[in-house]
Amino acid sequence: MRAWIAFLGLFVGCGPLLAADPTAREPMDEAIDRALLYLKENQANDGSWSAGRSGRSDPAISALCVMAFLSAGHVPGEGPHAEAVERGIRFVASSQQSNGLFAGQNRGQYEMYYHGICTLMLAETIGLMPNNAEAGKYRAKLEKAVEVILRGQRTAGTDAGGWRYQVRGSDSDISVTGWQLMALRAAKNVGCDVPPEAIEAAVKYIRRCYDANSGGYRYQVYSGVTVPCTGTSILALELCGREHHRSREAMKAGSFILRNPLYVTQTHFFYGVYYTSQAMFQLGDNYWKSYRQTLHQLLLRDNPPNAAGGWRGRAADDVTFGTNYTTAMGVLALTVEYRFLPIYQRGEEGNEEGGASRIKR
Repeated sequence: MRAWIAFLGLFVGCGPLLAADPTAREPMDEAIDRALLYLKENQANDGSWSAGRSGRSDPAISALCVMAFLSAGHVPGEGPHAEAVERGIRFVASSQQSNGLFAGQNRGQYEMYYHGICTLMLAETIGLMPNNAEAGKYRAKLEKAVEVILRGQRTAGTDAGGWRYQVRGSDSDISVTGWQLMALRAAKNVGCDVPPEAIEAAVKYIRRCYDANSGGYRYQVYSGVTVPCTGTSILALELCGREHHRSREAMKAGSFILRNPLYVTQTHFFYGVYYTSQAMFQLGDNYWKSYRQTLHQLLLRDNPPNAAGGWRGRAADDVTFGTNYTTAMGVLALTVEYRFLPIYQRGEEGNEEGGASRIKR
């Protein structure tokens, strides 16, 4: 665009022709690079990252931090962050129990959160690795993890098709369900067997959480509509098959998000920007172009990274999970347009602003 304006200047006397700078970088790119340096400096000796003030190694937070590096184009075996990425992957993989479950010390409360996030990271890692012995080892772990997710899907009542905090149980919610579907989609992308009936049941559950009046999605079938859960639901449906891409419900839900922007002090803010950015990117066109401006305002102006490069949360849950968590989620929200993570790809790759050319090789 700058080159085109300069070209016009030759004809209207506005100045000489100026070549576009191919190395020009946006504030977003600088923020991402500084955030990754922050995460690298805060990685523990065992390859993990901690949650909040506990100082304890946390598999789910570690998985999100690994994905933050992957989403910015830093893969195992390449580049300045290769060692941090590899150590993080090994730590998360080592947290898997003999029954296939990934879980941390709080597994009773957040069992399936831990498991879905760690499974997603492992699948994304395999998708970016050469097909070697190490990838084969991780694939065996991934297949066991997928079995846990399928075993934990609810089968009865209005909660059928969804997931909840524990593997065993009868209730469901959109938040936990979203992580499991992302993990299943990523696993299927690398060749794992995911029965279509499991996906069909999940879609039915998500649709039961839809509120036709507002266009948003509820946390549970009979609870209130939230913006973060709306983002989760849009993304989940988009990942469940081309027949759900830009559906009428998804488009109305996208409009709901645009009408109800997130704010930095609200509960689940960083979870919200993570999911709404992916959801709106999947919808594309003006949904993404409009939301991108909001996203950058939220993360670069309203709540910019601190002097060390990390993002601090203001809401109670963000503070509880800590700066490693909020920083990883901030990176993952901004890098959606890099399209490096396999899960960030969308069905119709257009030439929207910030496309695949932004990927770091």
